[in-house]
Amino acid sequence: MTDTSPTASGQRPLAARTELGTPIPVRRLPRWGFHARNELLHGRIAMLGFIALVAVEWWLGHGILIWP
Repeated sequence: MTDTSPTASGQRPLAARTELGTPIPVRRLPRWGFHARNELLHGRIAMLGFIALVAVEWWLGHGILIWP
């Protein structure tokens, strides 16, 4: 039987227990670094930046680095 009840502070326990009392670690989501949610966010921001760059170049009529 696993112990999934929250602790006194309202947070998830760091480890659940099996029937024999052996602790089973509970994996928490990382707060920073490379993980799926973070990678999706960065990819979407990069796509928006690329579209903005194309729109500015279209509006100016030339590339960003080329000044007439």
